[in-house]
Amino acid sequence: MVNWKTNERQAVTSVWASIDAAGHGQETLERLLHVYPWTRRYFGKFGDLSTFNAIRQNPHVRTHGAKVLGAIAECLNHMDNIRGHLAQLSILHSDTLHVDPANFNLLGKCLLIVLAKSVGAGFTPDVHAACHKLMVEIADGLSRQYH
Repeated sequence: MVNWKTNERQAVTSVWASIDAAGHGQETLERLLHVYPWTRRYFGKFGDLSTFNAIRQNPHVRTHGAKVLGAIAECLNHMDNIRGHLAQLSILHSDTLHVDPANFNLLGKCLLIVLAKSVGAGFTPDVHAACHKLMVEIADGLSRQYH
């Protein structure tokens, strides 16, 4: 379990209040699928993901991006037990979807870029650190079933 300082909780909550789950989720997945093309293998049912334009125009990317960011938002309601909260998603991703857990960290990196771009000057080093801490905790929670 991670210990959250009050200012870290406030930073994460403040940033998350400005999130557009569908838009920011889509951009996060666009970056993931383009920058790390091997991650496309987990999204075979999405259809054409062969180019950045195909990824950007794919409605499944937007829908799934919103779903992912919705799940992350729900983690904010369980900040004292993110790992426990994500236990079932961890089982799904390991046993059914067979997602390489390293990809959870890649998703977090892409999301941090999207957040920095969206928040702009308000994405201070302290805010960045708090959001990074959240993404590391989420990636760890999703990876628990693999251990």
